[in-house]
Amino acid sequence: MLFPRRCFSVALILLLTLLTACGGNTPPKGLAPGKDIVKHAIARQLTLIEDRLTAQLDRVSPTNFTIQNLNIKTLNPVYIADLATYQISGTYTLKLNLPRQEVTQEKNQFEIYLQRQAEGKTWRLLIRDNDFSASNTNENQEEDTEEKVTAWKSYLVT
Repeated sequence: MLFPRRCFSVALILLLTLLTACGGNTPPKGLAPGKDIVKHAIARQLTLIEDRLTAQLDRVSPTNFTIQNLNIKTLNPVYIADLATYQISGTYTLKLNLPRQEVTQEKNQFEIYLQRQAEGKTWRLLIRDNDFSASNTNENQEEDTEEKVTAWKSYLVT
């Protein structure tokens, strides 16, 4: 009676080990951000772009806008810097409240990376840093071969 029970336990442990080893190393989709967080992240990204433009144009008044009709088409979980990150893309409607008129732009496409912080309470918007140009030379390969490194700028989403 003890032998079959022991065989069953060993078989169960082996099966669980194999299933764990075969599973992909991606964050669970159940922890992905909700639509409100995605809207705030898009707004943060638009504000960053607007800030750069207003600085170049010496314009001080920010534009009031709202994001509507958010449609998430893809949600891909990945790890960046050992933290759960979600690559999210889709479309949204942008409503601009300008001083003399109201403008609506429909079906604006977006692609953002949202990273869940270690404590699980806050989200950060990740934007690739195009100004970063680091490359590492691998000693085992020819000196001409370079390994590309991706750097990210990180912004709190509130």
